[in-house]
Amino acid sequence: MIEKYKDTLSINEMNTLLKIDSTNILFFDMDGTLVDTNHANFLSYTKAIKEVTNVEYYSSLNIHKRFTRKTIKKIFPDINQIDFEKIIEHKNKLYKNYLFKTKLNSLFLEILQKYSKTNTTVLVTHSHKDRAVMILKYHRIFDKFTHKFYKQNEDNRRVNKFEYALKYLDVPATSVIVFENEDIEINQALTANIPINILQN
Repeated sequence: MIEKYKDTLSINEMNTLLKIDSTNILFFDMDGTLVDTNHANFLSYTKAIKEVTNVEYYSSLNIHKRFTRKTIKKIFPDINQIDFEKIIEHKNKLYKNYLFKTKLNSLFLEILQKYSKTNTTVLVTHSHKDRAVMILKYHRIFDKFTHKFYKQNEDNRRVNKFEYALKYLDVPATSVIVFENEDIEINQALTANIPINILQN
């Protein structure tokens, strides 16, 4: 069962919906869930593309849709590996200039702030550590997490971040409440035997 997040929910209604108590462990995804990073991501990628290829790229898609490494391959299917890696490198360096374009999810922030005082709160993200730390510190929520799990490998393979965190923390899946926005990751949570306590925004 996946509960859908509604803009009209208050934190008290959310608490009633999820039945959060002191035994629950709260798993928070970052990108798209706790923090909207799509605009900053888009701007840093397009600026990097211009610097490396001298191509002014403006997407016809909504700038709030996720711009990824796969997007670069779609835009430039014949791009060589050197330029591809340069774009990634430039994007990472430029990202700090667009932190002001990132935006916290106010409801999930309120939940994090409230329950970080009484519960174990865990960041589970596929973001690289340097980038994630930069975003969390910018929004002054770095210290709100008991544990943090970042991207586990340097290639494009995705591990099940929920299984990894559960195994590392040695906690039962039934004690976990997940805050996640991506369907593919929600399925990963279900695979990790977190069948009910999943909240999607």
